[in-house]
Amino acid sequence: MAFLQKMLQNLSWLSLDVVVGAMAGMYFFMELFHASLQWPAYALLALAVWSIYTLDHLIDVRNLPHTLAPRRVFHKKLQKTLWILLGVATIGGAVGAFAWFGWGKELQLTIILALLIVGSRVMIRKNGPGWMKEFSIAVFYVVGIVWLPLLRAESVDITWVSLLFLPGYMLLAFLNLLMLSFLDRDEDMKSGFFSVASTMPTLKIIQLIRQLSFGLIFLSLGAFILLPSFYRPFSCVVLLMALVHYLTFFQNGLAVHQKRQRMELAFWIPWVLFLL
Repeated sequence: MAFLQKMLQNLSWLSLDVVVGAMAGMYFFMELFHASLQWPAYALLALAVWSIYTLDHLIDVRNLPHTLAPRRVFHKKLQKTLWILLGVATIGGAVGAFAWFGWGKELQLTIILALLIVGSRVMIRKNGPGWMKEFSIAVFYVVGIVWLPLLRAESVDITWVSLLFLPGYMLLAFLNLLMLSFLDRDEDMKSGFFSVASTMPTLKIIQLIRQLSFGLIFLSLGAFILLPSFYRPFSCVVLLMALVHYLTFFQNGLAVHQKRQRMELAFWIPWVLFLL
């Protein structure tokens, strides 16, 4: 059990759990839109997500003289190795994207999207209100995993019903970030990092988390009941993910790192669609 816990901890610190969750999300939308994606799409997404999260962690610890958080100690201790791996991943992703896409419309649109995301993140980080940081990350996360399935889907499969799952998934990602922000707020304040939880009273953010959780749970149940049968497995997946988040966050006796791990692993649930 100790070995398994250590392995999960390392997966979390290296953001590999987030990577697998992002690939599961892409599979969710590939099935939803009846798109066809080969393994290179998942490999490129994995490299992109890992690079973004690792870069963010490395920037966080670069100017810290010391830190109390174990995950930040981990990145600070291994920052030289991680910078090298980040360079390899970035170059490998760029070469792989050109080899797979070619200099065609998909790659050009993807580059434009990436530049828009980077520009928006910089502007929001400097001038945006507190909640916009987490909300923008949630939006960009979902846009990133749905981008290729949408580009590869036939127009007949992109219906208003299927598009309803985009804001639902964004709401789930936003809920995840709010919960993590709350769990990490003491640690972030000690390290001098800004988060939405540091700008809101405890009772207010707890209330917001409850409202978003119940809203997402009831919306998923409503989608299961009201939408055509094809969409029921997707509604169930979102419902399960929301329930795992809610039950984990409000479960007493769990350490912060255990709650973080379970909530990140909740994004692996869409892989069950592979069995259907």
